[in-house]
Amino acid sequence: MKNFRSALLAAALSLVVAAGSATAAQATTKIRVGASPTPHAEILKVANDVLKPQGYELQIGKPSVITKEINGQKCEPLEALTIDVPPEFMGAVMEKLGTRKAEMVNMTDISGYTRLEFIIPARGLIGFRSEFLTATKGNGIMYHVFHGYAPWKGEIPGRTRGSLVAFESGTTTSYGIFNLQDRGTMFIKPGEEIYLGQVVGESNRDVDIDVNPCKKKHLTNTRSSASDEALRLTPPQEMGLEKSLEWINDDELVEVTPKSIRIRKAILDKHDRKKAMRRAQQ
Repeated sequence: MKNFRSALLAAALSLVVAAGSATAAQATTKIRVGASPTPHAEILKVANDVLKPQGYELQIGKPSVITKEINGQKCEPLEALTIDVPPEFMGAVMEKLGTRKAEMVNMTDISGYTRLEFIIPARGLIGFRSEFLTATKGNGIMYHVFHGYAPWKGEIPGRTRGSLVAFESGTTTSYGIFNLQDRGTMFIKPGEEIYLGQVVGESNRDVDIDVNPCKKKHLTNTRSSASDEALRLTPPQEMGLEKSLEWINDDELVEVTPKSIRIRKAILDKHDRKKAMRRAQQ
């Protein structure tokens, strides 16, 4: 039944796209949508299979909640979140939810587990699933339902680390990736085709860094023992669709193609990104 619903939603999406683009130029083949990781990641996988024979490519951005103005005040949707965890993981879960503006309303003991009940902004749950699984080592259970609207709770901190962004297109090399490993965690392997503005890894710092994983080693007549040693590369971090949707920031997109899932900046050129950032700060 779950797969059937996903297929129906995917088919509906393809019909909407076809109807909306019937009079548009055929050159426009990219579809940009906003989606949360669960359950939309599964739905979008099915949607991509439906759309790719028609020549469309999905670009998925970070979702945003729908706010309302109630009695002249900006309000946002809240979720009633219920979590069952072993007692030893309770502190870690509460700490992570605290930064996401969650308020605990009840706590009970149930058959060796501790049940925690929270009221949390809906946007506070974006990207929380992977953190929850890590914090509880896969031993926790969580579910949530819509609770209602309440005044805006303030800003919620996002990802604490920046991105490693390719500043030119080309084929990645072992030498180029090896020299970037101390700057962060890589998402790519040698021999991959990348393009300008593609996110190729997570930075160790809290800012984005422009890098060149396509850099080649210059050949010389002089050889050293160090140059003869095989380069030891750390295996790249696998970034599936669901994990990518949880990871991206507001200025990034997940690009879904028939052959791969890539993360990219919404504005590919670094100079254009800087200009857009300056305009946003004015």
